[in-house]
Amino acid sequence: MKHFLSGIDLSSDTPTDFNEIIFGAGCFWGVERKFWVLEGVWLTSVGYAGGNSINPTYEQVCYEETNHVEVVKVVYDPAVIKIDTLLKTFWECHDPTQGMRQGNDRGTQYRSVIYCSSEEDLDLSLSTMEKYQEVLSKNNYQQITTEILLAPKFYLAEEYHQQYLAKNPNGYCGLGGTGCALDI
Repeated sequence: MKHFLSGIDLSSDTPTDFNEIIFGAGCFWGVERKFWVLEGVWLTSVGYAGGNSINPTYEQVCYEETNHVEVVKVVYDPAVIKIDTLLKTFWECHDPTQGMRQGNDRGTQYRSVIYCSSEEDLDLSLSTMEKYQEVLSKNNYQQITTEILLAPKFYLAEEYHQQYLAKNPNGYCGLGGTGCALDI
């Protein structure tokens, strides 16, 4: 399976000096688009993570109790784009206070998550969550519900979900942020 925009094989190994991080912020179609446009992002792919089943399908994630989240794996060149920029994009692209939903999309698969590849990224993610909570609280939002952990196994989603909004520019995207900015 190849990336619709770049032609890179989605199962490629992460290049030596690149990093990866996994985000869940609602329907993975819109979340992926937020990241593939950023300079320094080498590859994005949508999939499932954080659940208790092996090789889940979309139907299982949506209609069974797999506990997986719709996520986007972002592989990036830290010499070009800093993780801070990725975290800012993540926090601002959705409402991290909504629990098991984003907008009209409801269920455990739409919860807000950050799955990190290192303890350093984990600490930074937690730190930015605290900073964003301060901003949200000043704007009358509830507590952030985002799950922040070291990355569990990532399962690549079906081909038709990959870069869906590039293939279907008028496709559904229920992603919406709070309108609150995070200064990092």
